[in-house]
Amino acid sequence: MGGWETLRVVYDKEKRQRYEEGYDVSSVPSLPLDIKNEWDMQEYMKVFDHLPLRKPYGYIESNEFAPITKDFRRLIPLNPSIQSDYFYGALLGRCVGCMLGKPLELGPYFWESSLQKPGWKNVKRWFEGADQYPIRDYVPSRSRASDEGLYVGYETCLRGNIRFVETDDDIRYTLLSLLLLEAKGKDFTPFDVGKLWHNHLPYQMVCTAETQAYLNFAEMTHHLSPELIPYTTGIQDYVRTHHNPYREWIGAQIRVDGYAYAAAGNPLLAAELAFKDASFSHTKNGVYGAMFCAAMIASAFIEKDVERCIQQALLVIPQSSRLYDYIERTIAIVKRQQHLESMVEEVWEFLLDFDPTHAINNTCACVAAILFSKGDFDVAVSTAVLFGLDTDCNGATVGSFMGALGGSGAIKVSWSAPLNDTILSMLPTFHPASIRHVAQRFYTVYQELLKK
Repeated sequence: MGGWETLRVVYDKEKRQRYEEGYDVSSVPSLPLDIKNEWDMQEYMKVFDHLPLRKPYGYIESNEFAPITKDFRRLIPLNPSIQSDYFYGALLGRCVGCMLGKPLELGPYFWESSLQKPGWKNVKRWFEGADQYPIRDYVPSRSRASDEGLYVGYETCLRGNIRFVETDDDIRYTLLSLLLLEAKGKDFTPFDVGKLWHNHLPYQMVCTAETQAYLNFAEMTHHLSPELIPYTTGIQDYVRTHHNPYREWIGAQIRVDGYAYAAAGNPLLAAELAFKDASFSHTKNGVYGAMFCAAMIASAFIEKDVERCIQQALLVIPQSSRLYDYIERTIAIVKRQQHLESMVEEVWEFLLDFDPTHAINNTCACVAAILFSKGDFDVAVSTAVLFGLDTDCNGATVGSFMGALGGSGAIKVSWSAPLNDTILSMLPTFHPASIRHVAQRFYTVYQELLKK
């Protein structure tokens, strides 16, 4: 069954996904309009099973951890002296960035809109229409841009209305990773991730790749004895690929900040933990994006040069991957373009190569924002959100990185005060939760891992 959309939509998205992976899809037929039920669709999906690769195709991408990290060189030694404030800063920054981007996670800001403007220009226009550009505060509720057809959402996340961190998947997954780390340490498996979701995460709170993996995992495990499931061959690949054309989208990389906190100062360990979580639902660049972001944030706890953090994170993903290629192109543009809008406009052009919630283009938006910021929290999170695309995810990732880089002192009171140190996550054990208390628990996990 299709979990996020109908199988007709899944079929079309799978065709695009296979093309992006380098397969020759010229032989894939269009679906007949007279298909009466989804059971008939199952037969049509088989056409994707044995497609040849296009020639030439310049990328080589693995789903195995060892080939991905075989060239990794640890440039930063593990540092046991990181102060707890940097953990608080990282989580607080994540919450701030998420809340800044959440009202703009809407159609006009994703990419080319019905208004014939790129999504990033619509973000700019909303703030301009409220006389609040450049972005230095939360999204205003009113703007003259509404007369042009623009709009924002999530009333409780708008400037003047914020009283807490609103429930959001970018925050929920961070909290779930804390539960997993406290229970299993670094020795969890993708199977443990699936059980964690089934035990703590209601189905209606997942989307795209996570929705399909959630369903696939239930289908594959309900009739097996629990002790056999982790050792049953084929389950992992089925869970992350069956009817899942979203397997290289952004979902995995928004789940891994907690692993970066646990492995603070150790980007390789952060990448390894992110790999295990991401592999439950994603493949290839969906996994690489998770590994890259986790390594980059882990580096920021002790490496204070943003470019070096990015370069270290590049070491944990394959040089032969699409993600690596696009990140390098992004870095080159940011170094060449000194003007914010010119930089965003040039990067934006190749971000349109992918769905607006894909891992590759959103990772590039994060890299561009961090590198352009030169270490300034306000510039970084506002630039991440200015890019449009998946605004709350990118704001959260960049905010997390910048908080780990500078600690809570890098985050102005005007960002932090409206949150009232409170997360309302809709998860049973974190509703409500204190940002400071959760950060302290991550610090405790970090200290426990250091002992081992």
